[in-house]
Amino acid sequence: MDKDLIMTIVNRGFADLVMEAAKAKGAFGGTIINARGTANDTEKFFNISIQPEKEIVLIVVEREKRHEIMQEICVRAGLCTAGQGISFSVPVDETIGFVKELK
Repeated sequence: MDKDLIMTIVNRGFADLVMEAAKAKGAFGGTIINARGTANDTEKFFNISIQPEKEIVLIVVEREKRHEIMQEICVRAGLCTAGQGISFSVPVDETIGFVKELK
């Protein structure tokens, strides 16, 4: 089954909200990485303040669920929310170690 990696960058403290949104649409889990942006607090991007403390949420999903999951993440933690999240996806060529695949 084809898979994609959804990467979402949000303000620190909003990664759990991203995971809740993804799980509500069929994702099984993900990985959260603490990160730091290169902009300072006063910089703006499309009139939105950019905070340097971020979290990156990595979620591997079945390709047919990708769009619906990304839309739900956008609704709950997208640019127009306090999470100010940005999501994008890339195709995954191969996966090993997923429990679902082992059964």
